[in-house]
Amino acid sequence: MLQYQKVCLEAASYTLPDEIVTSEEIERRLEPLYRRLRLPEGRLELMTGIRERRFWEPGALPSDASIASGELAIAASGIDRSQIGALIHGSVCRDYLEPATACRVHHGLRLGHRCLVYDVSNACLGLLNGILQAANMIELGQVRAAIVVGTESSRPLVETTIEALNRDASLTRSSIKSAVASLTIGSASAAVLLVDRELSRTGTRLVAAAARANTDFHQLCQGGRDEAVGSGMQPLMDTDAEQLLREGIATGVETFRDFLDAACWKVGDIARTFCHQVGSVHRKLMLESLDLPLERDFVTFPWLGNTGSVALPVTMALGLQGRHVRAGDRVALLGIGSGINCLMLAVDWETTLVASHGPCPAWASLHEPSAAPALAVESV
Repeated sequence: MLQYQKVCLEAASYTLPDEIVTSEEIERRLEPLYRRLRLPEGRLELMTGIRERRFWEPGALPSDASIASGELAIAASGIDRSQIGALIHGSVCRDYLEPATACRVHHGLRLGHRCLVYDVSNACLGLLNGILQAANMIELGQVRAAIVVGTESSRPLVETTIEALNRDASLTRSSIKSAVASLTIGSASAAVLLVDRELSRTGTRLVAAAARANTDFHQLCQGGRDEAVGSGMQPLMDTDAEQLLREGIATGVETFRDFLDAACWKVGDIARTFCHQVGSVHRKLMLESLDLPLERDFVTFPWLGNTGSVALPVTMALGLQGRHVRAGDRVALLGIGSGINCLMLAVDWETTLVASHGPCPAWASLHEPSAAPALAVESV
């Protein structure tokens, strides 16, 4: 359990791809499999609650979108780039095995030579882990500001999965279950800028964090040998979604107890939540297990899918633009990733600067905006 006095979440940003890929389209591409196994159309959306996801253009590097998202967050905050003492790239996807993708992002953002630059990888928790590390450096006085960025690219995984499912004639209705999670993955990019409280224009303070590891179940979701987009590899992912759901929720419940203790909060104090985006069943069971109302949560998975490590930050930024948060709200960021690892952050919200780039036609239809928000929004 960790507690903070000096750390503020100053700005958040996101970048989205143009290309939309519907679950209906994926099922059309799976027609050989569906015909052979006599699977009903609409099964994918019905099981997951995901009607579409997005792809970057072929050949795009994760760093391209990460630079765009980072630039938006810096511009929204108004901070002098020379004050940013650390840049962490936290997504599963990266340009190459080496150097760190953060190096190209650092170069593209024109940050200083004394800035710490590195990648963090931890499945769907990578960006949240980066936020935690940045917060620790700020709290200790090692840096005054830090930026955490990441970009997930789902095209290679989804397309390779479709090809593998259509090619393998030995598959059954039961054996294809381990591939369903791969078809829900979407693409997106996000950045979060943290600063020392003395530099903050917003006053949105990170209060506490709690983490828990349950690595007895590390084998429940395993990807390819490496997902470096620039390597040209064709990734595949094998997921025991049912057991991962059960054990993930159990881990989340244990982490949430520590989270409330660390923040000195009660469940009823939490005004809003932003969670990792998996699907409708996961969301409902997780929030119910934590005694948190669904109406206080904001979702993006119906139209973005599961965007991995950037899912929670992107959802947070979209929720802020949708006026899901008011000044004075206590907000819980509830992250979970395969491994199994869980990380939860407590934030006392005042205002946050938000910037975005890319199409966003669907989010407003998912939630009615709250009235009279106390947050500054800059859309680019």
